Amino acid sequence: MARLTKSSFSTTLRHDVPASIVVFLVAVPLSLGIAMASGAPLAAGLIAAVVGGVVAGALGGSAVQVSGPAAGLSLVVADLVQTYGWRATCMITLLAGAVQLLLGVFRAARAALAVSPAVIHGMLAGVGVVIALSQLHVVLGGSPQRSALANLVELPGQLAELHGHKIAVGLLTIGVLAVWVRLPQRVRTVPAPLAALMAAALTAWVFGWDVTRVDLAGAFTEWTLPALPQGDGHLIVAAVLLVALLAGVESLLCSVAVDGMHTGPRADLDQELTGQGVANMVTGALGGLPVAGVIVRSTTNARAGARSRASTMLHGVWVLVFAIGFGWTIQLIPMEALAALLVFIGVQMVNLGHIRKVHGHGEVPVYVVTMAAVILLGLAEGVLAGLALAALMALRRLTWVTVRTRRRPDGRHHATISGSLTFLGVPRLTQELRAIPDRAAVDLELNIDFMDNAAFEAIHAWRLDHERLGGTVDIDELHDEWYAMAASGVRVYPAKTPSHGPDRSWLPWAHRRRRAARRPAPHGPAAQDDCLLTEGAREFHRRTAPLVRPIFTELARGQQPTHLFITCADSRIVPSLITASGPGDLFTVRNIGNLVPRRDCEPHDDSMGAAIEYATQVLGVHTITVCGHSGCGAMAGLLSGGVMAGGLPAMRRWLRHGNHSLARFIETAGDRLGDDALDLLCRVNVQQQLDNLRTYRKVDDQVRAGRLKLVGLYFDIGAARVHVLPPVPSQLSVNA
Repeated sequence: MARLTKSSFSTTLRHDVPASIVVFLVAVPLSLGIAMASGAPLAAGLIAAVVGGVVAGALGGSAVQVSGPAAGLSLVVADLVQTYGWRATCMITLLAGAVQLLLGVFRAARAALAVSPAVIHGMLAGVGVVIALSQLHVVLGGSPQRSALANLVELPGQLAELHGHKIAVGLLTIGVLAVWVRLPQRVRTVPAPLAALMAAALTAWVFGWDVTRVDLAGAFTEWTLPALPQGDGHLIVAAVLLVALLAGVESLLCSVAVDGMHTGPRADLDQELTGQGVANMVTGALGGLPVAGVIVRSTTNARAGARSRASTMLHGVWVLVFAIGFGWTIQLIPMEALAALLVFIGVQMVNLGHIRKVHGHGEVPVYVVTMAAVILLGLAEGVLAGLALAALMALRRLTWVTVRTRRRPDGRHHATISGSLTFLGVPRLTQELRAIPDRAAVDLELNIDFMDNAAFEAIHAWRLDHERLGGTVDIDELHDEWYAMAASGVRVYPAKTPSHGPDRSWLPWAHRRRRAARRPAPHGPAAQDDCLLTEGAREFHRRTAPLVRPIFTELARGQQPTHLFITCADSRIVPSLITASGPGDLFTVRNIGNLVPRRDCEPHDDSMGAAIEYATQVLGVHTITVCGHSGCGAMAGLLSGGVMAGGLPAMRRWLRHGNHSLARFIETAGDRLGDDALDLLCRVNVQQQLDNLRTYRKVDDQVRAGRLKLVGLYFDIGAARVHVLPPVPSQLSVNA
């Protein structure tokens, strides 16, 4: 325990203390600016920074997230201050914290992540525009108006009445902020906001410019007690819920984002929401702004090397020490410099990276509508508009159906239906299907994730009508077989097995369950088998060939396999499937029982010898693998002494190549023969065939030289598992 405590203390000194100082230097100017944008006392921003660091840092569930006053809440706070006054706003903050605490206790944090990121990003962009427009008036020496539109309308008049010194301070601040990111790294150890405010304050003091100074008289000695807001109770409750939800969602999304920036423990979102609730109750009681997780400070903390909550808590302590001991220095900062900082922050909140992300998911309309509504109507109205549009777009995606039809060169018509098939898509569906000519041969591909009864009836009725008029319809379902199961009278449920995607060639024909969806097959087993083979070829040409054509074009120049794969002709063994290999990887030889006749054996067999010679001397393979399997019929015939192959003379002669395997099995098993005798023989046979390979001189020489490796595999069919058989000392080689 002592060693752990010492290690933790060392980590804090080495990583968390430096990170906390960096975050503190960023937090002070941002907290002052956000308080100014919110229409609150400037000290309220510092109080929120202290409480967000110490309380939320100690009780929250994220290791490196930093909480404090958030720019995204400034519009709400500004509206509350104008409507109810500052003391009532503090009470609303306190009550919002209680709501967050309850939500965290009842583990409702995950539900907040259901909010579309496009709504959050659009809201922040709208808030950024509103902040930039309002504070631009302060930079120009005027006063902001109540709405973004009013600020925009009054801007030309404000530009006509320029106030030289005030504009100079604002432009200097923005210039430093813009240039700072391009300076060398050692210079940028000083955060850009701090450098900009210091440059503005120093320049105004040296040249004696006429600017507006920050006034903190009595800010840290007078305690603002919260008071109950007066007015419509419904509106007050709505305000409490709005602050609680906006601050909570912003904090939780920030936690998730910051988790990707460090290697420490992942955030406990319910605990984080609980910590945010307690912090908002405390900051409301002390007269501070609402707090939330802030991405700028959290990112700074993570990049500065923070390892634990100690950095977050210490940054709050440094803010407190600064406010009490050095608060007088804040009065040197021009208000126009703080306003310029807010203009710069507001412009940065319109993040092009966020726009690109939502564009990739087709959610730009949600982003734009949310941003525009926040600017023109207000924060709550903008968020509600964005949520409503996001819900409508999600509903549209769930009910939208895409139907594409085309006529192929062979005369067949190919139709693809994609999306979720519900009654809402039936009109479009039937319109497209009925446009297909009568008597046409149609391949209908269903790439759907849901089908209700109305959609099934529409497709089924069209199919019956089309076939009645002399046409044919082949229906292929790429995912869950909604149509096939409904057509066979089975109640349709979503498939409980993973979707097979566009390529299902590894599934046996019997498992594809397509009989209900195909036209009746020709009579007779041979005709049915031929139908499956030709249909499979058509499926390959339609689906797989376009995907693998570039690979086969390259392979057409010649093969360069690295493995000779010898396995049984059993239809249940698919080498490419059980080895996850592709075209050109395996030079495969298959025979009954995966036997390797020894060199110069009787009866003589050249087929295997030719394959071995070609693989090792022409293709230059690095590995020869013999793969056996459970329940092998050839091994069962060998175990019966040839009785099972009594009427098959060629089979009896072929099985003589397994006599050495049988002798080895008897020597290995002894008197321990039982129900597992067949599987034991199958395994022993693999090891014997590896020895038989050593009777070929070129193989034996390459194995001895380390240029060739012999590997034995055993495929347990019932368990669908491939086992690597342990090597055994070679009993036979040409040099022995």
